[in-house]
Amino acid sequence: MKKNSFVPKILLPNGITVGHADDGVTGCTVVLCEGGAVAGGDVRGGAPGTRETDLLHNDKAMEKINAVVLSGGSAYGLEASCGVMRFLQEKGEGFKIGNKVVPIVCSAVLYDLSGDGYDFPDVEMGKRAAANATASGVPFGQVGAGTGATVGKVRGAEFCSAGGIGAATVGTPDLFVTAIVAVNALGDVVDHRSGKIIAGAHDNAGGFLGTVGCILSGNFARLMYGNTTIGCVITNAALNKVQANKLASISHNGLAQSIKPVHTEHDGDTLFAICKGEAKCEFSMLEVMAAEAVSRAVTSAVLHRGA
Repeated sequence: MKKNSFVPKILLPNGITVGHADDGVTGCTVVLCEGGAVAGGDVRGGAPGTRETDLLHNDKAMEKINAVVLSGGSAYGLEASCGVMRFLQEKGEGFKIGNKVVPIVCSAVLYDLSGDGYDFPDVEMGKRAAANATASGVPFGQVGAGTGATVGKVRGAEFCSAGGIGAATVGTPDLFVTAIVAVNALGDVVDHRSGKIIAGAHDNAGGFLGTVGCILSGNFARLMYGNTTIGCVITNAALNKVQANKLASISHNGLAQSIKPVHTEHDGDTLFAICKGEAKCEFSMLEVMAAEAVSRAVTSAVLHRGA
């Protein structure tokens, strides 16, 4: 296991597996849905990079998806989804049309093109992440889509903090929501209970600057465009597509609790919801669980430990 990684205690529904692949600079994370799963999505912020999000809308015909891909590499990283499609095609997973299958793979990307060249997750990395997918012992931290992630970039790259990809579960084996979030935000990450900054932009003395106050004062060097927080919430609750979209939407409350500021013009924050199971519950309870799981996953991503 990598130095800056951890294995959190999370729950996944039967048929859901998670895998990472990276090259030490950038990477991708794949959530596979064996046999398909009901899904929704909500794209916010001013600079998103996504694939197959329109078909998640309630007025579209497609009811289930086969995978979600979270990737670094900015728009180039969307290529990793093609590798996941090839992996699923070889296994016969996808929407069946005659004697063909078309895997439905939704994805979102974050910007981590910080090096001199163009390092991005490609087809082969996507296939590798899918091949690595498992239901237990999945590491998080600076792995997969979180490999090149950073947070707090109001003063530029030299004053930011390391980001990562985190995970957390709220609930019990009977009913739960698990959030997986790659945190690469312009803003700071805060403990939403204390309000204390735990990762973000640094001042000249090495302390935390406070991005919100910096922006409000007008005294900032530049708003870096290399941002975006992406992720998904996964539940074993039996939901329809309308409810899945509502769950994806309310899950953004978890980002708002733990990232200050969030959903800026320079972020492309996107969250998916994956629903695969038969558990019954009051939907309002599930909404609260999802927001809490996302908030905890954000915290775990930057602390590189379980939440």
